[in-house]
Amino acid sequence: MGDVAMTVPVIAAFLKTYPEVHVTLLSNPRWGAMFPPSPNFTYFPVDTKKEYAGNLGMVRLFKKLRKERNFDLMIDLHDVLRSKLLRTLYKLSGTPVYVINKGRKEKKKLTASTKRSITPLKSTINRYADVFRAAGYPLDSIESIKHLYENNQCPIPLSAHTTIGIAPFAQHKGKIYPLEKIENIIAHFSKRADTQLLLFGGGEKEKRQLETWSATYDQTTSVAGKFSLQEELALLKSCDVVLSMDSANMHLASLVGTPVVSVWGATHPYAGFYGFQQEEGNAIQLDMPCRPCSIYGNKPCHKENYPCLHNIKEENIIQKIEEVIAKV
Repeated sequence: MGDVAMTVPVIAAFLKTYPEVHVTLLSNPRWGAMFPPSPNFTYFPVDTKKEYAGNLGMVRLFKKLRKERNFDLMIDLHDVLRSKLLRTLYKLSGTPVYVINKGRKEKKKLTASTKRSITPLKSTINRYADVFRAAGYPLDSIESIKHLYENNQCPIPLSAHTTIGIAPFAQHKGKIYPLEKIENIIAHFSKRADTQLLLFGGGEKEKRQLETWSATYDQTTSVAGKFSLQEELALLKSCDVVLSMDSANMHLASLVGTPVVSVWGATHPYAGFYGFQQEEGNAIQLDMPCRPCSIYGNKPCHKENYPCLHNIKEENIIQKIEEVIAKV
């Protein structure tokens, strides 16, 4: 989901720069709401777990697209097995194909166990733009797109002076700040009469945890699983600041222009997945000789307990949130 969110500013810049060109984007059926309507844009939902599952599914998808649409070129922004098969079929049919350079070698050096190279890598958003440039469509600038979401209606009333969004979960353990520490942060801000907390997440286990906090602390509301993606974007846009892990919610909040205080453990902003146009100083992380140890946070910690996350003090996160709110 985060990868798709990072394509939105690039697609928006392309549609603005080349209004005579029609773009069809293939992706997960659930993420289409990220892309505001445009006359030269079509979102084509691809369910890779059902209709288009496996290699045969990609062949079916290729045949369907060839029958319904005539593409002048194909751009692969994902470079995984499914997209590799699809682009190969297009290439064999005579369609020019352009592929993202994910910088896998550089990322491997960033997370190497020895002789680690801690240097900022090109952002994923810029890597996406590079593919369009290689295809003959340079993008001069990728600007803020928060205005594209102005018509999204907030589904609940927000009457507090300050609204803080908290998204404490991520796909992998190496990116999740200890939940007992998250609860301490919630407890701290819930004592403020002028502050409202919105809790974001997905999945049944996450929703249960968020509902527990919502029932325990004043001014705290779980919005997990209750609203459409468009409505969640409106909720994120209504926040003064969002506390997030290195996760999709960081990217969604970035799309709508909300400042994000992000917490980093096994992963690192230098890998190129930092939130679009977020201030570098709003990333909370510890300098440790063993991090970053993973690009996606999916590798087990060799120290077992992720000290890169556990040793971050709640007070530091609270202070950073307060600093951001003071600027709003």
